[in-house]
Amino acid sequence: MSAAPLKLANGQARPLAEIPLFSFEEFRAYALDRAAGGGKVSALFAAPVNGAKTIVALVSLRLTGEIEAVLVKPEGYRSLTPEIPSLHLFEREMAEEHGIIPEGHPWFKPVRYHKPFNGGEAPVVGVTEYFTLEGSQAHEVAVGPVHAGVIEPGHFRFQCHGEKVYHLEISLGYQHRGIERALAGGPHGRTLSHMETLAGDTTIGHATAHCEVVEALAGMGVSPDALEARAVMLELERLANHAGDLGMLAQDVGYLPVAAFCGRSRGDFLNLSQVICGSRFGRGFMVPGGVRYGMDAAMLEDFSARLARAWKDFTDASALLWTKPSVLARFENTGTIPFSVCRALGMVGPAARACGEPRDVRRDFPSGAYRARPMGVASLDSGDVFARARVRWLEAEQSLRFIQSVLKPWERSGPPDSAALAPETMAAAMVEGWRGEILHTAVTGADGRFAAYKVVDPSFFNWTGLAYALRGQEISDFPLCNKSFNLSYCGFDL
Repeated sequence: MSAAPLKLANGQARPLAEIPLFSFEEFRAYALDRAAGGGKVSALFAAPVNGAKTIVALVSLRLTGEIEAVLVKPEGYRSLTPEIPSLHLFEREMAEEHGIIPEGHPWFKPVRYHKPFNGGEAPVVGVTEYFTLEGSQAHEVAVGPVHAGVIEPGHFRFQCHGEKVYHLEISLGYQHRGIERALAGGPHGRTLSHMETLAGDTTIGHATAHCEVVEALAGMGVSPDALEARAVMLELERLANHAGDLGMLAQDVGYLPVAAFCGRSRGDFLNLSQVICGSRFGRGFMVPGGVRYGMDAAMLEDFSARLARAWKDFTDASALLWTKPSVLARFENTGTIPFSVCRALGMVGPAARACGEPRDVRRDFPSGAYRARPMGVASLDSGDVFARARVRWLEAEQSLRFIQSVLKPWERSGPPDSAALAPETMAAAMVEGWRGEILHTAVTGADGRFAAYKVVDPSFFNWTGLAYALRGQEISDFPLCNKSFNLSYCGFDL
């Protein structure tokens, strides 16, 4: 390699001039070396650097808590997907967004249905090449993109022999909103609103990552109380969604009392966010430099009482999931993903920790309040629906303990009067959202505005994991497996 990769701490900004520029062959050797040592390419995207289209690669090293950054010349780029499967979507995305074609990609097809980088004709929505299974007894089942529930569009195509699924192909990108393109030239008046609605059920997770990026680029300080307030809201978001997921898993196996109680508990936890900032999803709470809402002593007393009641109801109901043989029989050995496959696909969050991958940003790459109060990691190794459900429960317990340990009155703070961003600089921030690892990366131009802004939602990695989980399963297991991941369509269709 011509130079060592630039090392970053989570939530740090560094000048672009300090990031080494690799040839493709140098990058290939580097990426394979890091992958062999347990490192992960957490982001791979194209951005304008010094007036030229350049590939930016961020590699996260869990064992050292570091993020490494390199720039890569796009000339002669050959697909690394055959050797590092987790890159398959990044490489396809670079091709359709920027015209950097990964030579030799094993399954090159659209990620999203929109006009290509050169302004040519957009592909027909939903028309693409699908994997097919041949044979007189093979058949195909297509589901979506329009679904019975109130959810965004996505197409699922099952190749089956009888009731057994041999292959599931998931096609997304039907409702591409162009969020990353809209962020270019920012930050502007709508930027924070874009962040809060990237994936609406992860408002706090994405807003936190964005604020940390802007604060790094602007050199803003944030008070310890504001950092703890952000963490309280992030863990509330985790509690609400984990409670909701456990309820939906109970519903999918016909255990309706637990489904009803956990659904209500989700609402109770969401209402706690509303107590703080007036929004059940936490919108409007966060701003670069601080938080917009405080909590006084009276609010704290009310909040604590509500939290205790909601937690008791949730634990009383969800405890039944782990003792009923009929529930366990459906959860155990369903939708199993081996550790090796989890690692190869780059899976993150509870789905990865259920496979024995002990990766959690709060412990491995701590920022904000988590630097002073590191979290443990809840993990199992069976890789099935049971493990994905149980990890959620264990994480909910951790979230409650964390909230109780930091909860105290705090003052409203920020934003500062001015917040000019450093020019020709890159900043990256990782946050452990309730679905898993969120990564925001901003590259500024000479004017100090966003020349490129890349968002990696955990669903970007985990949809492929869901597809693998159906292999060898009964097709009737799909709803249960799907709920055990509960991935975001809009988090993927950025």
